[in-house]
Amino acid sequence: MKLAAFLLAVASSTSALELTPDNFAAETDGKTVFLKFFAPWCGHCKALKPDWDKLMEEFAGSSTQLIADIDCTAGGEPLCGEHGIQGFPTLKWGDPADLQDYEGGRSYDDLKAFADANLKPLCSVKNIDLCEPEKKTLIESYLKMDKDELQSLVEKEEEKIANAESNFESELEKLQAAYEKLSTEKDQTIADVKNAGLGMMKSVLKSKDASDGKDEL
Repeated sequence: MKLAAFLLAVASSTSALELTPDNFAAETDGKTVFLKFFAPWCGHCKALKPDWDKLMEEFAGSSTQLIADIDCTAGGEPLCGEHGIQGFPTLKWGDPADLQDYEGGRSYDDLKAFADANLKPLCSVKNIDLCEPEKKTLIESYLKMDKDELQSLVEKEEEKIANAESNFESELEKLQAAYEKLSTEKDQTIADVKNAGLGMMKSVLKSKDASDGKDEL
């Protein structure tokens, strides 16, 4: 029993793939991916590890699917920053250039069912035959560009995203300032009304109600 467990652990460790900026492009090229961003000290990461390792073993060697780890405390840290990872473990899947959040269950059966249903070859430069005509035409137009021209186009599009995010943050700050101003004005109005004698008014009104009740008797 101990020997079998040891051999299984060895097999899992040898098939496990950990991605870093150095190997990310090469290992994910042309594949649909399912990635676990983790920190070794994280309790939930430790709990997930046996089922995740089993899943990696199941899909090891696939030419179109990749299950892998990214250690956010070691070589994978830049990738975690690039993908906005804020909690552990975070699971993402899909096109390596456009990862989506995984929101499903964390048991092996849940993970395996999701991978079987979703980790299919996607439209990409490597799988252009899977693309709809519109996307195929788009990819072909990009392939005709030289590297500098395409890099310039990428930078322009990324600038649009950066500007949108900057505008959002700026407007959010304005809303926060307006909220704080309204909150302060509300608190001040309430305090002024109370200080002007509202409590005493209520007390006197209550005494009048009590007096009226006695007079009726």
